[in-house]
Amino acid sequence: MTIRYRVPHASGGGAARLTVAPLAEPFGVRAVGEVGLTTRGIWERALEQVVRDGGDVCHLELSAVTFVDVAGADVLVDAVRRLPVGKRIVLHRPPPALCRTLEMFWPDLPAIEVTTS
Repeated sequence: MTIRYRVPHASGGGAARLTVAPLAEPFGVRAVGEVGLTTRGIWERALEQVVRDGGDVCHLELSAVTFVDVAGADVLVDAVRRLPVGKRIVLHRPPPALCRTLEMFWPDLPAIEVTTS
């Protein structure tokens, strides 16, 4: 799965872009760019596919993601809530703001694991 999306920012600055591609190993996806109003649909479709096709652990490599808005975090939480019991999503090097948002609004989600490596 490779999705490329580019549209103008609502603010009129540069271009918002989100690219999502499968990881070779382990199972999951690598995202590059930002998750906001104009790219949220791409994020949503990528997470739907990860939840649908995933094994016990789905990995999201987010080291190249610069921004995830609260609605994008909500999409992630919704995907996690759809996981079968015992399955989880591991976030690899997510943006600090995403971690703070998850801690603030969804502090008790055992199916999300965050790694900094």
